[in-house]
Order: sequence, then C-alpha cells, then structure tokens
Amino acid sequence: MKLHMQILIALGLGIKRNWHIFFGIILGIFVGIFMHGRDLPIVSALLTFIGQFFIRLIQMVVIPLVVSAIIIGITSVGDHKQLSKFGTKMVLYYGILTSAAVIIGAILALIIKPGIGAAHYINSHTASAVQQSVETAMAQQQNTLNLILNFVPSNPFHSFAMGDMVPIIVFVLLFAVALAKVGDINRPIVSFFESVFAATMKITDWIMFFAAPGVFALTASAVSSFGIDIFASISKYLLVLTIGFAVQMFVIYPLFLKFFSKVSIITLYSAVAEALMVAFGTASSSATLPLTIACCEKRGISHKISSFVLPLGATLNMDGTALLQTVAVIFLAQAYGVVLTPFLLIQICLLAIIASSTCAGIPGAGLITIALILNGMGLSPEQLVAGFAFLFTIERITDMMRTLVNVASDTVVVSAIADNENEINYDLFNDPSKYQDIA
Repeated sequence: MKLHMQILIALGLGIKRNWHIFFGIILGIFVGIFMHGRDLPIVSALLTFIGQFFIRLIQMVVIPLVVSAIIIGITSVGDHKQLSKFGTKMVLYYGILTSAAVIIGAILALIIKPGIGAAHYINSHTASAVQQSVETAMAQQQNTLNLILNFVPSNPFHSFAMGDMVPIIVFVLLFAVALAKVGDINRPIVSFFESVFAATMKITDWIMFFAAPGVFALTASAVSSFGIDIFASISKYLLVLTIGFAVQMFVIYPLFLKFFSKVSIITLYSAVAEALMVAFGTASSSATLPLTIACCEKRGISHKISSFVLPLGATLNMDGTALLQTVAVIFLAQAYGVVLTPFLLIQICLLAIIASSTCAGIPGAGLITIALILNGMGLSPEQLVAGFAFLFTIERITDMMRTLVNVASDTVVVSAIADNENEINYDLFNDPSKYQDIA
C-alpha cells in the first residue's frame, strides 16, 4: 500500500476513534468566539468548573497509575529469564534515546520560546504566585545534599498523602526492585498492583470519555478569554513539537542504528509502516502493541526478542512523550514568567524521563503525568489552568504525533537488540516482497 494511502487511513482511524474529542475542540472554538467580548458570567463560570473538574480527574489517577506501572514494569524485567542476556542493553538503549529526546525538546523550546506568545494572556497575579511557588521550591533544593535528602522520604505514607511525587517514585523504585529480587513470593503483591494498574487504566478510560466536554470547556474558556489569536500563540508550541519529533525520527534514530547495529532505518520503517500508521491514528502505543509485534515477527525479528522488548517498551519507553512533556513544561514556565535556571532545566529534563517512563500507553496520558514534573517544581496543574487550556486545544494532534514516535522508538530498539543477538532473518527483513500481510 502506498505511503499516502497509509497516512490517510491513519488519519481516518484517528478521527473515527476520537471524533468526540475533535468535535469538542471545534465546538469549543465556535462557542469561545461567540462568547469573546460578551458578558456571560454564568456560562463562563460553568465552563471554568467543567475544565477544572476535568483536570482534577486527571490528577486523581496520577499516583496509582505511576506506582502500579513502575512496580509491574520492574518486577516483570526482574523475573524475565532473558534479563541477564540482553535486559541491561535494552535499558541502556531506551535511556540513550529518551535522554536525546528531552535534550532536543529543551533546546528547541529555549531557542524558539513557544510560551512567550502566551504570556500576555496569563493573569499577572496568577503568574506572580506561580513564580513565587517555583522560587520557593528551588530555594529549598539548591543545596545538592538537601536535594538528595528530599528525594528520600522519611515517611512514605506522608509523601503519598501530600502527593510528593519524587519521594514517592524513589520509594516505589526501591520497593519494586526488592519485589523483583525476592522471587515468586512476590506474586500476591505484584498481582495486587496488576489489579490496581488494570483498574486505574479503566478509570482513565472513563476519564477519557469525559475528555470531550473537558476539552470543549477548556477550549471555549481559552478562546472566549483570549480570542481566536490563541491559536497563533499556540502555533509555536506545535512547531517546536513537530520539529522535535522529526529530528528524533529522522536524525536520532538513524544515527542510533548506525552506531549500535547494521539495521537500515529505511528498511525498518518500511517493515513496521502499518504499526506506525495505526499508532498515529489511535494515539495509543498499548493498542498498537499487537500490530507492532506482528510487524516485527513477520518481517524477520525473532519472537524471543520482540516478545520481551516490545511489551516493556510500550510501558517504559516513551521518547515522544518525554519530548512533549519537556516542551510543554518549558512552554508553561515561559508563559508564566518563570526563570528557567540551568538547575531547573536539568530537573525538568530528569523528571520528564521519569514521568514518561511511568506514562500509560493510552490517549491523553502524556499530559496526565506532567503533574509529576510540575510537582517537582513546587506546582500543581490547578495553578496553571489557563496554561493547560492552551495545551489541550491541540492535545489530540500532538498525542498522535508523540505516539508515532514512541512506537518507532520501540521498533528501533528491538531491531538493534535483535541485530546484536543475531536474531534477525535478514533475507526476510531486507526483502519487502517476502513480507506477510498483517491480519
């Protein structure tokens, strides 16, 4: 099938699957244009309530989602028979690609400054409060020793109650590694967290059903307050993400494969084209996972490698999400006038790596775990409702792009490891005429 037809099919899948969200955005634009300049306090208050309610729902699932994802991911790696052979290499490769993504995102955001155009839409008192919160948090962390101490919770339950994400993650990481080391005796606890993860994913699905009215309210509020010019302001944000994703896909991944394997990036993208297009259309790496595995296995990558690397990649490896979160947080910081010191930038990048690796492979999850990064800066999404309104107006478009990058990254890593371990049938991989159709 020709590439342009695959792209059209992917767009069709995206619209079909998420038509209600697209409809909410479009309706929100028209309602916002109608309300702009008119005094409709009751309607404005209702829209604000719905938008804040949606953000509260997102915040609600962050901790159980992050905790259960980390424990399931680490215990599954720790128990896997193949871990000693190539598990360490998988983690190293994922770390290299995700680090490259956040660095690219940070550099582009600092050069293009996407948040500056949105700054004059932010209430000055709100911006001052946000700046003060960040300054206070950074002042407490500037001492490196104190920063390390603050990462270690003296009382994990207090950290859970206060929503202090970094100490929570440190505790959960140690707890998960310990569970992985104790063997089969961990099954009751791991099963519990598998149930927590499944239930939290179900709640997230329910929240996504509320995404249409939530996005509608945020879009309508933003357009009614700021006018249609909001889209000119958000265009730089979209531009930064588009450039960043393109650099990751067409510069970083080819260079990575050149240095760590003999796999051709063109051949790889051809082999997994169906999976990439479905990832773009569905905005869900988890939903795309069966097709990703099928593409890799039917085009020459062994089942032993793909069945181990790809499921973990769909859970832990989120290059596109890390890039998006880095750019989004810098966008918010610029919009609210927060001074981006080198120390703060490093913290944003590190937290973006952590937040992306705990992000569920479902639509909208990239903006959910941004709360983790903001928490490390002394902020919460509730303080940045106006800024989030900007992000949510084009969230569905950026979500589709970041999922495409996430799935591409998984295929790059699995092909590199398969090449390293001599687990690729190159006669099949390099000959598209021999490819089996993906059911």
